[in-house]
Amino acid sequence: KQWYQRRVAITAGGAGEANLGIAELICLKMEKEGVPKAEAYKKIFMLDSRGLLVKSRTNLTKHKLPFAKDMPECRNLEEVIKNVKPTALIGAAAQPKTFTKEIIEEMTRNNERPIIFALSNPTSQAECTAEEAYKWSNNKAVFASGSPFPRYEQDGHIFEPGQGNNAYIFPAVALGVMCCGSINIPDELFLQSAEALSYLVSDKDLAVGRVYPRLSDIQEISVKIAVSVIERAYELNLATVYPKPDNLEQFVRDQLYSTDYPTFIPETYEYDLSNYQ
Repeated sequence: KQWYQRRVAITAGGAGEANLGIAELICLKMEKEGVPKAEAYKKIFMLDSRGLLVKSRTNLTKHKLPFAKDMPECRNLEEVIKNVKPTALIGAAAQPKTFTKEIIEEMTRNNERPIIFALSNPTSQAECTAEEAYKWSNNKAVFASGSPFPRYEQDGHIFEPGQGNNAYIFPAVALGVMCCGSINIPDELFLQSAEALSYLVSDKDLAVGRVYPRLSDIQEISVKIAVSVIERAYELNLATVYPKPDNLEQFVRDQLYSTDYPTFIPETYEYDLSNYQ
């Protein structure tokens, strides 16, 4: 089954702006796939510095209230994992070593392929390392991180963890928005960019556990995502560039600034100056 057809819970280690944005976008995706909005919110379990977001707490901001659960208060992430049995664990709160051996082992007991996204950076702030995620899950984790981690090999398995970097999304969205003259940038365009990015992950990437394409291909990736964003902007009547270009990819490429020159060496000429003496 697709992830949105199952009981999916996302436990985010910190309900700050980054994690709230992630959670809202996941809900938007579930809505797009037919899950009612209220039901989508129920599938997201979030923690902040004071613990699980629950209805009995009186200190929740309006942005956190939709995710509050009718459950007892709990400040311990491992206990939440045991009670909720989430499919995915996402951290973007710069709390290092939050995803412990016990937590990842519990995630593995509850899921055939536990999703572990340690998105905080720099590396020193990561919730766990790639090696820890793979080792503690017996190579079963679907892992991504905000900081780069080296290639890892265990029991004959080779892993090249993907980096969940804003560089995949923000430049591409900005490129698409500027090219089509979008009047605003709603969440739907960010969801569109995320979906477009997912289609650029190859079987070769997945074979080594990488759930993002290579950053070395970022320019081509940005062009593809920008085209997808522009298509969606026209569908939402946000674009102001008319008539709509027939070949959007070529249109985007024509707007790019190229630093490729035949040569930086200026042309020189030799003259016979003997006749000028």
